[in-house]
Parts: sequence; C-alpha cells; structure tokens
Amino acid sequence: MNRQRVTINDVARLAGVSYQTVSRVINNKPNVSNSTRKRIQKIITETGYRPSPIARSLATARTATIGLVVPDISNPYFSALARGVEQVAYAHNYSVLLCNTGEDASRELDVLRTLDEMYVDGVIVCGLRQADAPLQQALDCFRAFVMINRRFANKVTPAINVDDVLGGYLATTHLLDLGHTAIGYIAGPTTSFSGVRRLKGYEKALAEAGIHRKPGWVQYCTPTVAGGETAVRLLNTNHPEISALFCYNDLVAIGAMRDCLAQGRRIPEDMAIVGYDDIMLATLVSPPLTTCHVPREEMGSQAVTMLLSCINDEANMCNEIIITPELVIRASTLGTNTAVTKP
Repeated sequence: MNRQRVTINDVARLAGVSYQTVSRVINNKPNVSNSTRKRIQKIITETGYRPSPIARSLATARTATIGLVVPDISNPYFSALARGVEQVAYAHNYSVLLCNTGEDASRELDVLRTLDEMYVDGVIVCGLRQADAPLQQALDCFRAFVMINRRFANKVTPAINVDDVLGGYLATTHLLDLGHTAIGYIAGPTTSFSGVRRLKGYEKALAEAGIHRKPGWVQYCTPTVAGGETAVRLLNTNHPEISALFCYNDLVAIGAMRDCLAQGRRIPEDMAIVGYDDIMLATLVSPPLTTCHVPREEMGSQAVTMLLSCINDEANMCNEIIITPELVIRASTLGTNTAVTKP
C-alpha cells in the first residue's frame, strides 16, 4: 500500500498553526514561541514530514543542486576532482549532478542545456573541448559557473587553473638535465586547453637549451592508456632518435611505458618517461612514474567553494586561482625508486 506524502499543510493542521509558521520553524526563522516551535518539531518527527525540494525551490528560486561536467569520469584525475566537489557541496547542503561527456565535444553543449533545464544553481565545467564562443554562450545561461583547466581568450571568468606552461617546462627541463636531447611530447587531444599550455612549456625548455625539435616529435592522441600506446609506437617507428618522453597525463604515460616494455625497450635506460597529474597509478606501475603533481581533490574543493560564493553574489571571491604543479621524480627517469619532489 502506498503511503501518502505528508505535506506542510498537514503539519500546520495538526499543530493548529498556519503553514507560514511551520515554514519558519523548518527554516529556523525567528518570531515563533518556544512552545509552538517544540510542538511543530514533535509533529514533524512523528509524521516523518520532509520539506519538498521542489516547493522550496519555487519559494527561494534555488534548487540546492549544482552541475559538474567532466570529459571522462573513468580517468582517476576527474574522479578525485569530483570527490573534492561533492564533499564541500554536501557540507553546504548541496547535491551534485555529475555529467560525463566521454571526451566528446559535441555532447558538451547538450549536457549544459540539460543542466539548465533542471534549474541547477550553478555549474562547474572541467577541461571541456568546445570552442570559446558556443561554450561561453551556454555558460552565460547559468546564475553562476566555474571553469577548471580552461580559460576564455577574451573574458575573465571564475576559474581554477594549473600553471601548465610551468608544468611542461619542469618536466622537459628535468629530461634535459639528465642529458636527453631528443625529447618527444605525447600531447593528448588537439582541443585540450591544458595540452596546448603544456606544449608551450615543453617548447620553452627546448628553446632555452638550444634544441630545435622536429615537427614529428609531438604526437597527439586520446588521453588514455590505449592512446599512449598508439602514440609512442608511431614515435618509436618514425623517430627512433627519441630517448625521452613528456606525456600529456599519467594514463598516456602508462600506455607509453607498456608499449616500450612490450618492444623490449628498458625504462629509463632506453626511454625516460614523464607523466602529468600524479594519480595513484603513478606509484603502482613498474617502474614508478615521474610526473607533475596536481592536487585534484583540492581543486574540486576550491571550485565548489568559489561557485557557492558566485551563487551568493560574493564577487570578490570569484577570481581565477592558479595552482602550481610540482615535479615528482621517480624511477621512470632516474632508475631509482626514491621519489624526489621539486617545486
């Protein structure tokens, strides 16, 4: 038998008060006597009444929900980031609607349109591949939004970004310091904002060392283990002079390691490899992976804190935050299992 939902009017009738008085008790507002407040709270407990989120949203123009859009939730980078978002959102009584675009830029606008139709209070978008103009138009429909790993060329927006130029520079300089002069870059998707900035850091380090890279030293791929395997196979075939690799992320680097080892190439003796992100898998592969550490969970926490500030019109809290990556040196470049961290 279906039990009929208890409404605020039912509570008001049982307590002998108006529904406005019940609403004030629910929302912990003043102008209600202690005896009346206790009587209403007792009835709420006995009846199992729960405020309707739909009714509350109509009254407050808020739904207490936010959207989080990521390219690939199976990537540990984004799952850690989502955990940071959810923890802070939950602490502020917000729910998170997680949307995964599957690395498909054509789905991003559809996902944002759906979230807009669900009247979320704001959205956090991470690493989206869509061009500036249509993405900006879609995001402007929301009361508030925060970008992660993305910036518009012509507009300053609330954002959490990593200094990826510095990260690419640190990774490539480390390989140069080890004596490598033919260094490849497996760059991830051509539409990745982070990948483009890491390429700039890679090129800056090579230029400072007086090395003119060959165009074929940069290979684009899907940001997955399989993408890394395919990309390094092409690099090894077309450019056997390459003795070191900087990779777009740790998954790509792990794929590169797998293919090198399958072809009988030792790491780091025949191929030194650096990843990016420092996901947990970086310490579990053999040899452990040198990588640039990025605090993904902290970035998620900062993003939702910033978003809630923007929702509440606290404009002074809605500025871009730049995260500094740290190079963590492990055996995939040094041939030792001792990790060393460099800022």
